[in-house]
Amino acid sequence: MNQGPTLWLAAEPLLLASGSAARRDMLIAAGIPVEVVKPAIDERAVEAPLVAEGSPPDAVAAALACAKALAVSQAHPHRLVLGADQTLACHGAAFHKPENLAAAADQIAALAGRTHELHSAFVLARDGAPVFEDAAVARLTMRSLSPGFILRYLEQVGTAALSSVGGYQIEDAGAQLFESIEGDHFTIMGLPLLAVLAALRDQGVLAR
Repeated sequence: MNQGPTLWLAAEPLLLASGSAARRDMLIAAGIPVEVVKPAIDERAVEAPLVAEGSPPDAVAAALACAKALAVSQAHPHRLVLGADQTLACHGAAFHKPENLAAAADQIAALAGRTHELHSAFVLARDGAPVFEDAAVARLTMRSLSPGFILRYLEQVGTAALSSVGGYQIEDAGAQLFESIEGDHFTIMGLPLLAVLAALRDQGVLAR
């Protein structure tokens, strides 16, 4: 069966160097054909020296996105690869995906009543070298949360809380955690999509 017109101009799909279903779904919804290839990198090993030297959260996100993109690009010559990553910082402390629901409860309690930043970075790579990179930041303020509410929230969302760096999905019940938000929806979900689309147009793989 013939497909209808498409805005994607490349002969092959975009390679997404990320296991994030949210990033994959954002790209697909925007009309980008995607092939997911999880990068074989140790993210904490990439991050550790940067943290040790006091690199800011946006630089850490950019380094992780680049490491992912290059790892996949080196194994898939001539293909365009998108790597992305997101870091969360709150008053100088960095947060990672919680390992279990108890850790998620502790993390949400630590963020409650405070403003944190989500730094979402991406890198486009081809033939083992970066060709474009950019990042965006969103600032989110959680409302004050009682221990009882946090428990009820985690009972409702379950292990989905473990799949994001903040322990929440803003597009679902996680919206109930917040008092105010500065930044676009895409950045919060882990990919500054409008900047990605602009970069793909500049690369000649997306219609202008």
